[in-house]
Amino acid sequence: MQKIMVAVKRVVDYNVRVRVKPDGSGVVTDGVKMSINPFDEIALEEALRIRERGEAEEVIVVSIGASDCQQQLRTGLAMGADRAILVETGDRLEPLAAAQVLLKLIERESPELVILGKQAIDDDNSQTGQMLAALWDRPQATFASKLELTDGKATVTREVDAGLEVIEVDLPAVVTTDLRLNEPRYVKLPDIMKAKKKPLDTVPLADLGVGTDAQFKITNYAPPEQRQKGIMVEDVAGLVKALKDKGLV
Repeated sequence: MQKIMVAVKRVVDYNVRVRVKPDGSGVVTDGVKMSINPFDEIALEEALRIRERGEAEEVIVVSIGASDCQQQLRTGLAMGADRAILVETGDRLEPLAAAQVLLKLIERESPELVILGKQAIDDDNSQTGQMLAALWDRPQATFASKLELTDGKATVTREVDAGLEVIEVDLPAVVTTDLRLNEPRYVKLPDIMKAKKKPLDTVPLADLGVGTDAQFKITNYAPPEQRQKGIMVEDVAGLVKALKDKGLV
């Protein structure tokens, strides 16, 4: 295999408590730590392990967004990716548009395997990988907890509601990763310094000819309701009465 392409998304770090803006127009991001989406970081780690086993020659990390996304791409390069591509846009792309952008990059780079996280922790759509496979007209294996490559095929153990399912798909293919696939490596300072010398290409979204018109409109953001304080009951009868008072039984 020559190339593996990995898509990563810039999101609010999972350790940060997300706050909604006072006017309900969005989420506060000013001064907030941003990171690679955790599922995408797992996808990149898996691609690097495949290359380190000698099963691929090059790992390309790509992202879509504003110039700030270069920070996450540099992190990907520090982890070990060979080069990076940023499709620069100030618009927030829906999953279908993101899949169309990735398809354009696939047509340019011709990777044998494309790996994405199963979902992003900001919108939780879990749609981009599936849409990309459909547009590319190639097999997909989603929610992967194990990935093996042999003789132009990928054997994927995927997590489903009933347990684990093992499927085999022909390459090229799209794989989306689950949490139990691996544990991403820690990035060391020397690797961060080396990453500054690795190529990072920027492509304006307009050059790819992909539209950004939104099919859905978000009208308002609101935090979840604050959890009510629990109460202590003396016995089962007290529990039943408390549930009845709340209209739960």
